[in-house]
Amino acid sequence: MTTDTLLIFAVLAFAFQARKAWEQRQRITLLGRYLRNFQIEGLMETLTQGYLRAMGEADPERRRSIWNMLAQHEQTLTGQLQQLVQEVGKADGADWRASTLPVNLPLAVRWLPRACFDLRALLRIHAQGVASAIANSEGRSERDRAFRLSAELLLLQHSCHWFCRSKTVASARMLARHQTHYVQLLAAVAPATRLAYLRAIGAGQGA
Repeated sequence: MTTDTLLIFAVLAFAFQARKAWEQRQRITLLGRYLRNFQIEGLMETLTQGYLRAMGEADPERRRSIWNMLAQHEQTLTGQLQQLVQEVGKADGADWRASTLPVNLPLAVRWLPRACFDLRALLRIHAQGVASAIANSEGRSERDRAFRLSAELLLLQHSCHWFCRSKTVASARMLARHQTHYVQLLAAVAPATRLAYLRAIGAGQGA
């Protein structure tokens, strides 16, 4: 391989990485611009940690107190998620598309439009999934309800990370921070959430 050929490959590789980094910054900035008006991330953290604390509490009175406190946070969160969905719904759809490929390729939303998802659609699905889990129309026990809600919240977090980075990065973060595989997460959410989610990312019945 000649020096000129190596130089061309080096320039192309640099351009590839530069474009990839630029696109990621654009998506992170876009999502951050909307999330900064809410306390969604903090509420999600409070709830997922609170569920673990409540389920590990042996004293019935203290456990009930924790559940009551968490119920207030749940109502705040579901309200803010609905507001977020309304806000992003007014935005340009082209800006909210991201690749469904395992890794983020520059210009993928232009080159491979069918291999993309719209984060706005996923946010609607997640907001509905969280609201349904909170309503608990199935009458699940506190423990089962908390497990379902945690899964709905973590899948929402995964979608946001996927949009900002890539599916591979989002899944790796999920495993590192919560010891949960992506497939396990999909299995833990409500069937309605899972079906709508898979359709939205173009995965049909698979993951």
